[in-house]
Amino acid sequence: MLLLPLLWAPEHFKAIVLMAAVSIALLFGAGRYRARLHLSVLDEIPTLLGRLLTAAAVVATLFALVNQTAEVGPFLGLLLGTIGLVLAGRFLTTTLILTARRRRIVAHKTIIVGGGVRAAEMATLLNRYPQYGLVPLGFVDDDGDGAEAGRVIGHLGEVQDLELLVPATGADVLLVADGNLAETELLDIVRSPECEDCDLLVIPRLPQFHTQVGHVDHIGSVPVMRIRNPSLEGPSWAVKRAFDVVISGLALLVLAPIMAMCALAVRLEGGPGVLFRQDRVGRDGQLFSCLKFRSMKPATFSESATQWNIANDKRVGPVGKVLRRSSLDELPQLWSILRGDMTLVGPRPERPHFVDKFSIEVDRYAHRHRVRAGLTGLAQVSGLRGDTPISDRARFDNYYIENWSLWLDAKVILRTFGEVIFARGR
Repeated sequence: MLLLPLLWAPEHFKAIVLMAAVSIALLFGAGRYRARLHLSVLDEIPTLLGRLLTAAAVVATLFALVNQTAEVGPFLGLLLGTIGLVLAGRFLTTTLILTARRRRIVAHKTIIVGGGVRAAEMATLLNRYPQYGLVPLGFVDDDGDGAEAGRVIGHLGEVQDLELLVPATGADVLLVADGNLAETELLDIVRSPECEDCDLLVIPRLPQFHTQVGHVDHIGSVPVMRIRNPSLEGPSWAVKRAFDVVISGLALLVLAPIMAMCALAVRLEGGPGVLFRQDRVGRDGQLFSCLKFRSMKPATFSESATQWNIANDKRVGPVGKVLRRSSLDELPQLWSILRGDMTLVGPRPERPHFVDKFSIEVDRYAHRHRVRAGLTGLAQVSGLRGDTPISDRARFDNYYIENWSLWLDAKVILRTFGEVIFARGR
């Protein structure tokens, strides 16, 4: 629809193509290409108009600057006509989708997680109203015999059976309702390889309250939150890796004099052995050699691998204290980033001894290793360095992974500069 005006206004080829590109970028960013459960163009019109008018304003401004002698009025009319075509196209596609859903041509196989009253209500609504595009296959609940949902749909098994049920039934949607659920177990299961490709829909615990988030979806009058599965591969991650290579390579060149001065200072204070190498745990639990400027000398290899760092260790000399507080001791890790063992932004790597220990003691600690370890991270710029709770760090690291974006990386890098400039290190 965005390119349709080319049929009667080919002289504005560049402007129409630019309008299409800007509009698609804005609409894609607003999530317009994700099919909602409750489809209504009237609900979408405010957002659609806002995005399309913004695109039209950008293109019209550029047109006026480039063609200062041309009349802007006819051109604006062309842009407004394009917006009308997009809205008409949205009405048409929405009608086609709803028709396909009502006739069960489009019907996503759905497993309801939980067997409580809310689960029974969801099963009833989905069976009654096919326009939501979901077909309930049954429910899973650890209390199958006494589950309320058993009056409406069949009991497929317990929550732990999801890893087998999803591939066996071909389900592509998991709808989390209420019931006898072990939440920690559920978190691990829905992120398993068998379930990670499913759309994950969650009903809030208090659905009677209005949810103040953008574009709330709903089934009947019950709000439904769509949980995004973190994508840990793809074009954005390729951009992240390219950024790592470029920045680490340039940083090694630009910071070479500073790194040479750090090495000299460490040599003068503590003798031979400027660099400190230590095994750390990276992505998927793989070990790599982490480099630092030595700030102290451990008594033995075992001590360096199993002794938790003490902030005011008396063996840390003046040079070591400066390096630690300014984070200059971390600069050799730029080489690890260039090699691909690490990334600029990610969870900080830990020693194998403590990874084994924390994985047992701290909930979801091992989930930090879904991505490469980072030179800096969200936990560190949020004040979680040194002797701070490991559970808090793990929560921040997993939040970073679940909500990762290139912009989040940019924010962490900007905040890292503040940490270094104001020497908020250890």
